[in-house]
Amino acid sequence: MEPGPSKGLHDVSLMSHDRRLSGRPRLCSDCGLCDSFLRPRMAETCLFVHNRMAEQELRLHGRRRQAGDELRFGIFREQAILRMKVPVAGAQWTGMVTTLAARLLERGEVEGVILTGTVPGTRFQPRPLLARTPAEVRACAGNKPSLSPLLGMLDEARAAGLRRLAVVGTGCQVQMLRQAESLGTGDSSDLGPGLSKLLDLERLDLIGIPCSDNVTYLDQQFFLRTISRSPETVIHYEFMQDFSLWLHHEDGHRERVNYIDFPMDRLQGIFPSACLSCFDYPNALADITIGYLGAPLGWQWVLARTARGVELLDLLRSDLEARPLSAAGDRTRGMPRFIQMLARRPARPPKPVRALIAFLQRRRGPQGLEFARAIIEMKLLRNYRHVREKFPGLEARIVPYHVYEAIQPYGADYAAVFGEPLEPPRRQG
Repeated sequence: MEPGPSKGLHDVSLMSHDRRLSGRPRLCSDCGLCDSFLRPRMAETCLFVHNRMAEQELRLHGRRRQAGDELRFGIFREQAILRMKVPVAGAQWTGMVTTLAARLLERGEVEGVILTGTVPGTRFQPRPLLARTPAEVRACAGNKPSLSPLLGMLDEARAAGLRRLAVVGTGCQVQMLRQAESLGTGDSSDLGPGLSKLLDLERLDLIGIPCSDNVTYLDQQFFLRTISRSPETVIHYEFMQDFSLWLHHEDGHRERVNYIDFPMDRLQGIFPSACLSCFDYPNALADITIGYLGAPLGWQWVLARTARGVELLDLLRSDLEARPLSAAGDRTRGMPRFIQMLARRPARPPKPVRALIAFLQRRRGPQGLEFARAIIEMKLLRNYRHVREKFPGLEARIVPYHVYEAIQPYGADYAAVFGEPLEPPRRQG
């Protein structure tokens, strides 16, 4: 059996063991911050040193999250189910992110866009880029499901004298930028988002993409070899709302692998501990989050979070079609079983049983916003358990306030399995 390049979920996978990442926090998602001029401010900026989600939400929105979906999705001004009327060829989902980033350059609202392309000659190996033209943005279309040190491109933007930037980033990258944005400003109430003296920017537009269980490029290749019947011909793949992975191949055919069919005993080792210690799947500090979780198949789930996020969405409205928000199913029914699985993963059922489970998941499982709630709550529970088990000394600093409130409905089930309450650690003294 081919092993994965990394350690297992039930071990600690410290990416800082990589020579290039030496000197960084024990938990590192290789966001690129330490490759930039911000490295000396790493202790104040890195969410794995101290998560400052609460204070950044107060700065951006003037309040903390309210009960209900905000605990799971983050604060937002507008939530919608949308898609491009004319999808962008080769783009992820229908191409909203690509179109928006290119349009910002076309209109002169930004001078550059920091985003992730691919290394020439590869399909998925990430390559951070500073795009200066719409064509350069469009060349980066498509999914690159690997860790990318994106923030290292801040130095290139600075050297070029750019003062108006957009960044297409994951939750950890966006959180780092928000924290840097608030540093060096003193009383920044008159500055607003993006006008940071430390960053030296007039504008910083943050386009957030959901991110979960990201992996290194080597682990991504191992994943494809483990999952696909023809990994060498995969040109694109997506985790979908029908409880399956869709893999698109060179010849145009689509391979679908049910989540229940994943050989998790082989895949446990590909997820870095930093990603298993992150609690921001929905990218809650972005101006706008563009993903898929809360939408039906073929549509996108969009959360405009700030006033600027609504303006960014307005730039696209004429190119979009919409449908009503919807939800179906009951996510809570499966949560007790999921919590039990966190303690001990059961053996994979026989193939006929897995086929039946997959059928029932698609037919009776949570859908729409209920699917989004289910996935996010499962990630919060799993990652909370990982931190509690592997990094208990860091819990008070890296688990944000809303996590405990979001998963508290499952507190009795958690306590029954793990013999401890689901609550913040008690303060000493």
